[in-house]
Amino acid sequence: MAKGLFPRAWVKKSFYFQARISFVRVNYLFLTWLTVLVGSWVFYVQYSAYTELCRGHECKNAICDKYRRGIIDGSACSSLCDKETLYMGRCLSTLPNNQVYTGSWGDHDGIIHCKLGEVVHYELGEEPEPRRETPVFDKPTRGTSVEKFKEMVFNHLKSKLGEQANLASLVSQILSVADGNRDGRVSLPEARSTWALLQMDEVLLGLLLQDRGHTPRLIGYCGDLYMTERVPYGPLYGLSLPWPLVSWVPSGLQRSMDQWFTPSWPRKAKISMGLLELVEDIFHGTYGSFLICDLAAAHFGYTDRHELRLTNTQAVVPEEEFRRTMRALKCETDADCIYGADCETSCDLSERRCREEPFRPNLAKACEALKDYLLRGAPSGMREELERQLYACMALKGSAGQMNMEHSLILNNLKALLWKQISHTKDS
Repeated sequence: MAKGLFPRAWVKKSFYFQARISFVRVNYLFLTWLTVLVGSWVFYVQYSAYTELCRGHECKNAICDKYRRGIIDGSACSSLCDKETLYMGRCLSTLPNNQVYTGSWGDHDGIIHCKLGEVVHYELGEEPEPRRETPVFDKPTRGTSVEKFKEMVFNHLKSKLGEQANLASLVSQILSVADGNRDGRVSLPEARSTWALLQMDEVLLGLLLQDRGHTPRLIGYCGDLYMTERVPYGPLYGLSLPWPLVSWVPSGLQRSMDQWFTPSWPRKAKISMGLLELVEDIFHGTYGSFLICDLAAAHFGYTDRHELRLTNTQAVVPEEEFRRTMRALKCETDADCIYGADCETSCDLSERRCREEPFRPNLAKACEALKDYLLRGAPSGMREELERQLYACMALKGSAGQMNMEHSLILNNLKALLWKQISHTKDS
């Protein structure tokens, strides 16, 4: 009888074993299928986002088409469209209609910017509509003389910067840039490219500030595509944490982490002096006063020689434009009177209008941005004095024009303190 039971038990055990194997196999196949499905979905989302954001080939094709039709011209057109020695590299775009790529042009490494027309969204299965493009190359028109073009540029600059004594010299500088092939004259296609560039505030402000070395140098352009020199190190400081960690890391710890991977203190002092000199140069500068309305570390970088560069000129606005905007702004509270990220005024409750005087000068915001950066690793012999001066600087209120003497005194004292510490080092 035992012999009869053994085969039955063995068969039963074998059946359970095979059933378990089948169950594991089904689970494995299900998990494999689920992994493939999720992976495919993630790949599709990433690819869709990439193709939406990174459309450099469209930008190049649109620009080169207008160049070959004789509508536009510029210093980079031949290299981009004929010789193909100007290359687009890695995509850095964050907006679909503002294409940004690393670029290479001969011995130059740089950043290429290109505007695209309005992005039209459509559902799957629908025919895409033709892309609607803004007619940016319709001025100046055929028959416009060089003198008339100079007048157009002058009036445009005046509308942006207000009445300035040196506008005529700025017009001459821009016409020099417009002469892309260096033949001593500005052709109609070159003038159209230049006019399109001047409509972009970031290009205009870059040209205003590059003579003092505060912004990346303009290397070349074709239409409204342009290339600037690459700033090798950026942002000024800070770590980009993965989004799941951002909400879990306390703000105090994150501020401390932002300062972990920064240069030696003498080099930080030199970079900081660059920011202070930028503030000084745009305070009643050659072409008027400017406000920095987003003094975040992400908008600054520095070179191999530890010279500061403003990498996002969109953070800078002419004071004339700021005041004009504030005058037209209606308000209920002070919170309604903000331009950009941190250019604030107060609300005149009697008239329900924003006042035009900025609440804090550039220098106070610059010192706030530099406080942790400079105090970490500062020499013990000057740390206390440095901290005192930084806090005095951060306490500045009102526009710089209202406190000329105090503003200049604090700025000069801070620069002198930093220079005294690094003047004898190789980093100076």
